[in-house]
Amino acid sequence: MIILVNGSEREVHSSLVDEMYRIRAKVFGERMGWDVDVVNGREKDRFDDCDPVYLISVNAWTGRVEGSLRLLQTTGPNMLRDVFPVLLGPGEFVESPTVWESSRFSIDPEMPRERGERGLSRVTAELLCGIVEVGLLAGLTYVVSVFDARMLRIFRTADCQADVIGTPTRIGKVTAYAGLVEITEATRHRIGLAGNQPSPVLQQLGPAERLRAA
Repeated sequence: MIILVNGSEREVHSSLVDEMYRIRAKVFGERMGWDVDVVNGREKDRFDDCDPVYLISVNAWTGRVEGSLRLLQTTGPNMLRDVFPVLLGPGEFVESPTVWESSRFSIDPEMPRERGERGLSRVTAELLCGIVEVGLLAGLTYVVSVFDARMLRIFRTADCQADVIGTPTRIGKVTAYAGLVEITEATRHRIGLAGNQPSPVLQQLGPAERLRAA
């Protein structure tokens, strides 16, 4: 199940958020070797101070945090504009109240992976479905994300159509892409079929006004 946590509610869900930061440190700092700030085994960056919305995957039976991602409004600070502008052309940017950015997609590398018939892990399917469900609640048209070739393959396995924008660019050890996922009921249906997630995955919502696109 997906627990939705607004940035302003981090203290209320402190144990979930703390474990989310620990998993991010294991994924981005240890496994992927990114140049990220890890303090006391937890990975955070400046965008965590920008009132994001977190989607945290929690095992319904054990209560264990298994993965997470972060959503940011593109009308404020975001990674595509402020960290990876090279992926778009000169003077190009994505900024709209109906387009949010997904970042820090991570799954606990120590967790046994439950995979469906198409090879898509349960947690991955939950998080992708959660993005679309939040987008529908917020009245979004698209979610934009920066991702690598591995994530592009995952999108295809999940039947999640990510339209690449700009120019794929070598950054560090990987080729990075910027892409848009359309937020529609059809998108949710396709991902649900691919990941065996026909029912809604969101189990807890923040204030409704926080999820409305301005």
